[in-house]
Amino acid sequence: MFTIIFDVHMHSLTHPVKHILYLIAVLFFTKTGNAQLCTGSLGDPVVNITFGSGNNPGPALPSSVTNYTYLSNQCPNDGLYTITNQTSNCFSGTWHTITEDHTPGDVNGYMMLVNASFNPGVFYLDTVRDLCGGTTYEFSAWMLSILKSSSCGGNGNTPNITFSIETVTGVVIQSYPTGSIANLSSPQWNQYGFFFTLPANTRDLVLRMINTAPGGCGNDLALDDITFRPCGPKVNAAFVNLATTGDTANYCVTDNKSITINGNVQSGFNNPSFQWQQSTDSGVSWHDIPNETSNTYTHVYSSAGVFQYRMTAAETGNIGIAKCRIASHPLTIAIDAIPLPQALNTSPVCEHLPVTLTAKNGNTYAWTGPNGFSSALSSPLLPSPAVQDAGKYYVLVTSKGGCSKQDSTLVIVNSNPAANAGADVIICENQASTLQAVGGIYYSWSPADGLSSTSIANPVANPVITTSYVVQVTNQYNCKASDSVQVTVLKAPIANAGPDKKTVVGQPVQLNGTAGGDTSSYFWTPAQYISNTGIKDPMVTPPSDITYTFHVVSGYGCGTASDDVFVRVFKKIEVPNAFSPNGDGINDTWVIEALDSYPESETQVFNRYGQLVFHSRGYAKPWNGIYNGKPLATGTYYYTIDRKNNFPLMSGWVTILR
Repeated sequence: MFTIIFDVHMHSLTHPVKHILYLIAVLFFTKTGNAQLCTGSLGDPVVNITFGSGNNPGPALPSSVTNYTYLSNQCPNDGLYTITNQTSNCFSGTWHTITEDHTPGDVNGYMMLVNASFNPGVFYLDTVRDLCGGTTYEFSAWMLSILKSSSCGGNGNTPNITFSIETVTGVVIQSYPTGSIANLSSPQWNQYGFFFTLPANTRDLVLRMINTAPGGCGNDLALDDITFRPCGPKVNAAFVNLATTGDTANYCVTDNKSITINGNVQSGFNNPSFQWQQSTDSGVSWHDIPNETSNTYTHVYSSAGVFQYRMTAAETGNIGIAKCRIASHPLTIAIDAIPLPQALNTSPVCEHLPVTLTAKNGNTYAWTGPNGFSSALSSPLLPSPAVQDAGKYYVLVTSKGGCSKQDSTLVIVNSNPAANAGADVIICENQASTLQAVGGIYYSWSPADGLSSTSIANPVANPVITTSYVVQVTNQYNCKASDSVQVTVLKAPIANAGPDKKTVVGQPVQLNGTAGGDTSSYFWTPAQYISNTGIKDPMVTPPSDITYTFHVVSGYGCGTASDDVFVRVFKKIEVPNAFSPNGDGINDTWVIEALDSYPESETQVFNRYGQLVFHSRGYAKPWNGIYNGKPLATGTYYYTIDRKNNFPLMSGWVTILR
């Protein structure tokens, strides 16, 4: 299987030339190492095949060009070809994917994909007429082997083509074998070609292409950018007596520069003739300069523009035929007009905001300005200009050819306002204070919480909590600056004397006061029976019920607070351990002193068997030793007294005597 991809503009060629181009494209399938490209100077392409561009598939070629059959598919089989701008996943992925042709800048450029037949033999035969006898020509093309190196078990066939150029009588002028074109692991375009010389007085030739590779797996190629150009001895062109050593000379239009170009041809022509040419479209097309046929060309440049020149050469009899000429490399003369600097800047700005200076249409720039400013950039930056950096900035713009012009631009830097939000403020809770900002004509406060207005200089502030307010001040230039003021909110004092307390006479009890808000001091009243009036948790030992007051004082004039705690003082209980209820009027009852001051208390008496024989709540009436209306027998009995109010349980024994 053998494949060729062409990319050609064929519609403008005569029928014989079309055949020549196709055959030349096949001919140049040679290894880069075997290529025999022209080492002298080349002329403009006699043929330039790029196959055009467009959507897939491209149009078929005339039947006279090839005996292969056209197929509108990007993966043609043996003996078929197609015109396409890409190929992918052909034959189960054994071919490379090619997403674009080789022609630089050729969007959707076409390629001709030909899958050769199995049998080697003549692939193409045609006649090319009206060439220049005695002239050397170069064929070249860019191509790649489309079969992956890993396909066919790594042993795929490689393309091998022989190209033969003959006279119309069958005499071989040049025969060129390409040798094997390697299958690679990735697609790679390479240039192949050779050159030959037509015999004197020979104007026509026959092109013959032979596919010498075997059929089977492989023998697949891609081809693009085929050229057929005159080739000859080296033609040189250079400026005479100019400082430049390159191929471009730059001058200013005011120089009215007279420039001479000199050309020479190395040995190779029998009798060379010359013709100077000029291009006005960056070398796309060239035009003969009338009567400029010597090896020098001189011109005075008094108008701006870009001028390109080259010297062409051919045998004297062929100099009038474009496809017989070879050409030097082009020389460029750039005559600059006086530049238009167009100096600008991005001001006016507020102080310390960046300003960018700009100038145009030069090759070099020299800026100067206030405070020793200088720069060689086309668009330098003033990163943080102050007011004193305002003023005129000058730039000298110079073209590559030396034309210069100065321009200036005025930088305006406006001063920022001196923002002042005033001194910090301390207020009591639920009070207000008027803020006072200065420095501008417009004001904007944030946050808005607690402010009477956010757009005036002196809003009333009544925040719930301490707040830092920021004011943005704007002056007449719309420049802005900010400052802040803190409004500290002091909380009103809070007093809590704690829970009411209970104790027994002579037994101390601790008070538990707490203070809240922004306070500076606290104290207890009255000062009697208290361990320390200036602490929150003093010990008290009152002899009787008493109320203490806890006072909390703000040290910032935000008032006082107070709270009371009641201390109940119970009497001490004395429990007798015997009484004699015999009716003699002495110790006839079990008298428990002060127990009646515990109205919630509960007293119980049990005999030795645990039987309840007496019960009383509050003990308003002392026990007389009677149970169920009958006197109890002499003996020991057991009691419990529960005074409630978290007092410990009292217990013991009492003896009834008779």
